[in-house]
Amino acid sequence: MTDVVSRIAYAGRSGSIDPSPSLGAGAVARPAWMDELAVRLESVAPEWFSRFLPPEEGGRESAVLILFGPPPAGAEDDGDHVVLIERSHTMRTQPAQIAFPGGSRDPEDDDLVATALREAEEETGVDPAGVEVVAQLPSLFLAPAQFVVAPVLGWWARPSSIGVRDPAEVHDVLSVPVSHLVDPATRFSVTHPSGYVGPGFDLDHLLLWGFTAGLISSVLELGGLSQPWDADVMRPLPERYLAGRRA
Repeated sequence: MTDVVSRIAYAGRSGSIDPSPSLGAGAVARPAWMDELAVRLESVAPEWFSRFLPPEEGGRESAVLILFGPPPAGAEDDGDHVVLIERSHTMRTQPAQIAFPGGSRDPEDDDLVATALREAEEETGVDPAGVEVVAQLPSLFLAPAQFVVAPVLGWWARPSSIGVRDPAEVHDVLSVPVSHLVDPATRFSVTHPSGYVGPGFDLDHLLLWGFTAGLISSVLELGGLSQPWDADVMRPLPERYLAGRRA
């Protein structure tokens, strides 16, 4: 059963986020803004997404799935949602961080799109057959972990039930309304003791920041969905997110 708090749906440790019964059995057409975003990507330099670009050599190939879709059962709005995970609190790196489903490329993966879909299925139960791949964004570099990350943008045309599939890696699964993410009241800048300053989003008792927040912010802006917000509102990163390497 879908648990909705402040418009955000949570699966919980043993629950699920279920498709809305109103969707029926057919595919849900993806919104025009995603097609327009895919066209704009053709003229956007990788540096627009991040100043941290992959080195010419080295780095571990990986991918994340940026999955947008229709609202789940119990949602209080009828707009698009995006799937996020809360990483396990016991992980060695980035414990409790909010992230996209994803992980390292396996030798059996045909490409990085296959990596993103496989990891999302393993972590949340997303059925890859129901996902339309819209675009692959430029790969970015996570220097602390030495990951070269390919963000894969997808539309959830045929949603399936999702929830925590691997408790060793995932603490919770979230379905977050785009309307919540673009609301100026939920947005601010996060400051890290290292000197890092970047976008942040309030998610009830959770905080979306770092690599994932930067990607979300860029995708929303490129899709023409962003609303003006005050980047001069600064909040220090809470102590609980300082464990492990930077997200």
